Amino acid sequence: MAKRAVLLLAHGTAGSLDEIPEYLRNVVSGRPMPQHVIEEIQHRYSLIGEPKGHSPLTDLTLQQGALLQAEIGAAVYVGMRNWRPYIADVVKQMRADGVDEIAAICLAPQNSRTSVGLYRRAVLAEAAGIKVDFIEGWADEPLLADAFADRLRGVHQQLSRETGQSVAVIFTAHSVPCRTIQTPVVSEGQPVLWPTTGAVPTPDPYAVEAKHTAELVAERIPEITAWYFAFQSQGASGGPWIGPGVEATLDALAAEGVKTVLVQPIGFLCDHVEILYDIDIAFREHAAKLGIRLERPESLNDSPILTQALAKLARESFARLAG
Repeated sequence: MAKRAVLLLAHGTAGSLDEIPEYLRNVVSGRPMPQHVIEEIQHRYSLIGEPKGHSPLTDLTLQQGALLQAEIGAAVYVGMRNWRPYIADVVKQMRADGVDEIAAICLAPQNSRTSVGLYRRAVLAEAAGIKVDFIEGWADEPLLADAFADRLRGVHQQLSRETGQSVAVIFTAHSVPCRTIQTPVVSEGQPVLWPTTGAVPTPDPYAVEAKHTAELVAERIPEITAWYFAFQSQGASGGPWIGPGVEATLDALAAEGVKTVLVQPIGFLCDHVEILYDIDIAFREHAAKLGIRLERPESLNDSPILTQALAKLARESFARLAG
């Protein structure tokens, strides 16, 4: 009988300020990173975490794995793309533990073929002889929307009571370079960047899926009468990144006289620097300069409903593997 296990896949994060240069090299696949960018990232990390400088992403993801393991009664492993525990090392450990079949769940629910594709490649590169069911995207999973709505509902109700009106919500997801999601031009001798259907390239689904998750969350809270979508945490690499950005959205809302907003990042499943610094510090400071109070609900982190969502995905994956 096959021994099945779950592999949760996440971005990874440096464990200390000293590790950030090496971590950033992993993120950009070894390309040179300007020193001023490294120092800026170190500064951001220095303002978050307990102790300061420690991102909780790895700890929280391991906790999510433990909660899922308790829920489904099967082994759950956690692998990171850009830091320890690296995906390759974890898959090797799974093989050593006798795992025959892997249900791989990417903890980035909205599928971008470039980023999620890197997770897939990392798993399959070490999985020779192990059967893998790779879940590429689960942006429309009802329990995912339920989990976000559960975190958002109470905060929205409280702020709406305080202000005497329904508070506007900005849903966010991580921005990506425009070049990574544009439909590639097929010409003779030029490689296609991702799989296509027939001879016609299919567009990357990321932006559409991110907005769809936001729509599903908003549908669950009828009291929300105005919501917006923005992309956050644009990187330092050259070229345009998809938008609109959060700052530009806040500028537009300020021009409309909005005084209070809630920001909920629906592309992230736990706290890390893009939430604890980008939202809690940078966006909040930008909003304050505009006369806007900015709040956010608690991240999913140890959400029981998120655990249920992951358990559902795992059981469905095990069923496919058994078939």
